[in-house]
Amino acid sequence: MIPELGHFALALACALAAAQGAVSLFGAQANQPRMIAAAPALAVGQLIALAGAFGALVWSSVVDDFSVLNVAENSHSLKPLLYKITGTWGNHEGSILLWCLILALCGGVVAAFGRELPSALRARVIGVLGATSAGFLLFALTESNPFIRLWPPPADGRDMNPLLQDPGLAFHPPILYAGYVGFAIPFAFAVAALLEGRIDAAWGRWVRPWALGSWCLLSGGIALGSWWAYYELGWGGYWFWDPVENASLLPWLTGTALLHSAIVVEKREALKVWTVLLAIGTFSLSLSGTFLVRSGILNSVHAFANDPARGVFILGLLALVIGTALALFALRAPVLAPSGLFSPISREGALVLNNIFLCSIAAVVLTGTTYPLFAQLLAGAQISVGPPFFEATVFPLAVPLFAAMSIGPVLSWKRAALAPALMRLWWVALVALVVGLSAAWGFRALPPLAFGAAAWLILGAFADIVGRVRLFRLPLGASRSRAAGLPLAAWGAAIGHAGLGVTVAGIAGMSLASHAIVALKPGQSTPLAGYTWTLEELHDADGPNYMARVAIIEVARGGRHVITLTPSRRSFPVQRTTVTDAAIHTNLLFDLYAVLGEERDGTAVLRLHVNPLAPWIWLGALVMAIGGGLSLADRRLRVGAPARRPLAVPA
Repeated sequence: MIPELGHFALALACALAAAQGAVSLFGAQANQPRMIAAAPALAVGQLIALAGAFGALVWSSVVDDFSVLNVAENSHSLKPLLYKITGTWGNHEGSILLWCLILALCGGVVAAFGRELPSALRARVIGVLGATSAGFLLFALTESNPFIRLWPPPADGRDMNPLLQDPGLAFHPPILYAGYVGFAIPFAFAVAALLEGRIDAAWGRWVRPWALGSWCLLSGGIALGSWWAYYELGWGGYWFWDPVENASLLPWLTGTALLHSAIVVEKREALKVWTVLLAIGTFSLSLSGTFLVRSGILNSVHAFANDPARGVFILGLLALVIGTALALFALRAPVLAPSGLFSPISREGALVLNNIFLCSIAAVVLTGTTYPLFAQLLAGAQISVGPPFFEATVFPLAVPLFAAMSIGPVLSWKRAALAPALMRLWWVALVALVVGLSAAWGFRALPPLAFGAAAWLILGAFADIVGRVRLFRLPLGASRSRAAGLPLAAWGAAIGHAGLGVTVAGIAGMSLASHAIVALKPGQSTPLAGYTWTLEELHDADGPNYMARVAIIEVARGGRHVITLTPSRRSFPVQRTTVTDAAIHTNLLFDLYAVLGEERDGTAVLRLHVNPLAPWIWLGALVMAIGGGLSLADRRLRVGAPARRPLAVPA
């Protein structure tokens, strides 16, 4: 009965989404107050219906209702309760339903917190979100119905993919999807503004918080996924330029550019064309990532290798959404002429330069990710584009990007002089130079440029703060009072930029990583990076739905015990799959990392790593998200938008 109620709620949500799109858009265009007033109620109704459908799927999984095909294929009676719940989105059908739920949540949030928006603009935004949601809900009903019944039901299910039975990946998809789908709101604002024929400073202020919140969630989702791959897959690295990893990086890059462009729109009413294109492009890349993951054309540990027919449906939906938005943009482009001018040497100019490099990096990553697909489709050639290509093309673009990131905040708006700005950064450049030279002197294998760039980013992020509080030029108490009076957005921007520097330092530290693959019997030892690794014993252990082979490894340095690591290999009998469980010890300066491989005749193959500064990679991402959250808490981003001037000529 519960699955049928869920199916009904899903169909009801699809109908409400279609009504939300049609009524809201037509009402705003025809200036019908009743239809405009109905838009928020329809958005909330769709959200309630989808929450009921998703709750029905979760309930079916928790109570082991194996008469539901989705539950039978992705759950098991012995699976821990946490993974019965999170397993609802660990598969294609459940993840699509979660995607639709978050998209409906976006409409509900705009309905609840967009009361200060002009009613017609809010109705258009809600209408665009409803029309987009209707397409995905139609896909869920026709091609990816999670409530299909199975008869006769099996006694136990087929269980969930063992790689997904992990806390990190349990919570990674909802956060990542919230970032992906959250960019639907800036997209809806862009389309609504094109329909209205008006983009101004107030519009820029309204877009920024939604883009910033989505960016924070996407940053956290990407970092959590990278961390999961680091400790769960046993590869010992942090980023492998996997096509699905790249699919999540692309909207992050363009979303970062969107944030900066929205600032310029708000301050100078310039870059309107670029901002609208970035809003459309960022959500389009989110949709493209959905298509790549679910079309079956990518081979990845992250991908849902499903029926290509589903990919065709998503591709058609993708073409409809993106094509409609771009066609509307082409029609409305003449009304987007910039009204604010600025000098190339200014804070606006630095933001433009940052966006050029961000979009260039996105273009390179997109080319490297999709080129093998087109080469196979058009020429039948099997081509692989791996890390060497991305490292050789992305890093040269990242260096000038990092340079501009610290210079931009110390420049004045509209017009500035470069020499005085550089003088404000002399101490930052000096420290960065010393750090780079020290790294080159102490570690021949260490890239000094990366450590110098990290110091430049971290210290340069606070150079504007230092100048504004007049540190060391006023008494400390006066500087402290000035610092307390700075807006939260200023602190958030500085912390966010510094977080990127922390991540760059972690990446630089990983270039010093030492690793070895050794075969040891119990009692044998091997040296690595100044440590002695001794395999003490191998034994079996039972888990809730798996059997494990566990290694006990003693790590010592200079004859003194450091830590005991217990890597294991877990065998899941239902799935007939074996996965590794890496053992990691960290003190935030380096990781001791061990993976248990195959075992033959009492000899175990071990993969051992010493990874300096590895935790900084994810710590930096957390700092970036905190900086974004601090900026989002600035009251100026939520109230007090600039008053809109009356339109002299209707669009």
